Amino acid sequence: MDVHVYLSLVPEALIASMLPPEEFGQYLAIGTEKRSRGKAILFDLAEDFQSDRFDLSSLAQRCVPHPDGQPKRSTYLAIYRVMEHVPLDALKSLWLVTQRGRVLELTRGGVPSYSQARYHLYQEICPVHPLIASRLGPVEFCRFITDPSRPVSVPRICFVDLELSELAEDPQHGRPLCLPYPHIGHIRDCLMELETNEQKHTKTVDRIHPESFPYRCIESGFFVGDQDGVAYYPFPPREELESTHYPWWRSANV
Repeated sequence: MDVHVYLSLVPEALIASMLPPEEFGQYLAIGTEKRSRGKAILFDLAEDFQSDRFDLSSLAQRCVPHPDGQPKRSTYLAIYRVMEHVPLDALKSLWLVTQRGRVLELTRGGVPSYSQARYHLYQEICPVHPLIASRLGPVEFCRFITDPSRPVSVPRICFVDLELSELAEDPQHGRPLCLPYPHIGHIRDCLMELETNEQKHTKTVDRIHPESFPYRCIESGFFVGDQDGVAYYPFPPREELESTHYPWWRSANV
């Protein structure tokens, strides 16, 4: 059996498994007593992934089938400061798993060169997870958050941009329409603060916001990057979700 290495984002960990990506995602979401139910977000890594940071030399001894022939489902290799030490070019697909174990694969796409919206709402996922309002486009935001010259920064960040409806253009008068956020008034106030202070690039909406968020609120996709580069994983349009990926989409909205 092949051994796969995964970068889990929720929580952050480097994990080896004999399960292929879809089965491993199901296992993380619903297949273990340690975590009876919950979303999972993970990358599968390139087969030739090597690292001086993590001990991969023992994989052949640690990740072996059980005596009854069942595959080894998980062997943890690291649980701290993992993402910053995995090169961007080692990241393959991004896998989104619903709390009922449905799995959607996102493949890497071309990084958007610009963003048309005036304002954005970003859910940081790993290694920190505040909810942030910003006037910066995704690539600018990524570089801003990972800038080591700033008083507060992280080496690398993974985040997703979330829908703002009409608030993205008019924070004061725009309608939130069908946005499910429980704190729309506070989000509006944060965006208006950015509107009145052009020197301010970001505003924290919720400092301890959980990594979990409604998949249906994703605006364009997921970004992971640092000062040296950005990888982008576009989220399928609604029409494709309702046709090609309907079982996943239905599970994501339960």
